[in-house]
Amino acid sequence: FETSHPPSYYIPPADIAPGILRRAAGSSFCEWKGAASYWDVVIGDHVLPRVGWSYPNPSASFVMLRDHVAFYAGPFDSCTVDGETVIPQPGAFYGGWITSNYAGPFKGGPGSMGW
Repeated sequence: FETSHPPSYYIPPADIAPGILRRAAGSSFCEWKGAASYWDVVIGDHVLPRVGWSYPNPSASFVMLRDHVAFYAGPFDSCTVDGETVIPQPGAFYGGWITSNYAGPFKGGPGSMGW
């Protein structure tokens, strides 16, 4: 959890099907977790660009996230948590997954930049 965000789920590399991730261009920096790398999901000829991110060298407080990959829910046909279809967090930058267990308001929608 982060302030004003629904949860993001970081998946261990062993739980991701081999061969579907391809390193994408670009990076970003989180003041808490450190430098993020981005990933494309490639299935056959179909590519979902920059739909995942990871922290190859996270800060000491977030070392448990090393090389785990989180995904934006929006580009996929469906993402679920415990059988419930998630709603993607608003905005193009944030990757939280909204379920009925979490109530907003969430950062990412219009007017929320300064939260």
